[in-house]
Amino acid sequence: MLKQDIDSLAPAQAFSRRAFVRGSLGTGFAAAVLPVVAQTAIKTDAEGLVVGEVSIAVGDFKMPAYRAAPAGKTRAPVLLLVSEIFGVHEYVADVARRFAKQGYFVVAPELFVRQGDASAYGEIAKLLSEVINKVPDAQVMGDLDACAEWARSQGADAARLAVTGFCWGGRITWLYSAHNPAVKAAVAWYGRLVGTNSALTPAHPMDLAGKLHAPVLGLYGGQDGGIPLDTVDKMKAALAAGSAAARRSEFVVYPDAPHAFHADYRPSYRKEAAEDGWKRCLAWFKAQGMG
Repeated sequence: MLKQDIDSLAPAQAFSRRAFVRGSLGTGFAAAVLPVVAQTAIKTDAEGLVVGEVSIAVGDFKMPAYRAAPAGKTRAPVLLLVSEIFGVHEYVADVARRFAKQGYFVVAPELFVRQGDASAYGEIAKLLSEVINKVPDAQVMGDLDACAEWARSQGADAARLAVTGFCWGGRITWLYSAHNPAVKAAVAWYGRLVGTNSALTPAHPMDLAGKLHAPVLGLYGGQDGGIPLDTVDKMKAALAAGSAAARRSEFVVYPDAPHAFHADYRPSYRKEAAEDGWKRCLAWFKAQGMG
């Protein structure tokens, strides 16, 4: 999650900084991810969708989130979309719209907002030390629970609940699949599997592998410098000895792909792996009854 984010942000042809620094949730890009690769960034329109920023109550706190859902469709399955360390910027909002076009009621919460504004940091090291590393896992689990309940209140079918996320969000995807018994399916994109346990991060995916409530599809890059393939192998072994849902989990490793291979706005983007991963993600959700 850490070194690989830095490695995947090598200089590239870019749009202007003024045009891409985020102005509001789901627009522009976080300062730390610039420059953006202009020629590959995918743009998904909002035709037929209801999209935009919403406010979700978590106790007395109002958490901002980006919502994308099919217009006029009730009882749509709920998909919680968990961002990278850069927060809910244009890439995350675009992915939300892509899922909404497939019929999902998507909620992408700004999970770092209590600790700071992830979009405002131009240096990844400071973003990590001053914001990301101060976010408790327990807080994130509660926030995602609130998102699922909010979606239910909007007429979506929270009995069909799925979660997916990228990098930092990939790790959270594993954790949430062990946290919430209502989750039916999950797809983790290159989320870290091991780490140092602390008061804020008391357990990691490897620790919780045997306790999954929903099967997880893990999509990983063989050239990911921050996630050694031996940790993937160890995770497979832990899943095989775990719950029924854990035993149904699967991994797909793209041998030539680096970290963040789905991030079409970054130099790390690998079109073939990203497109194959997307198809597998959608098929996984449908196979778990999310279609």
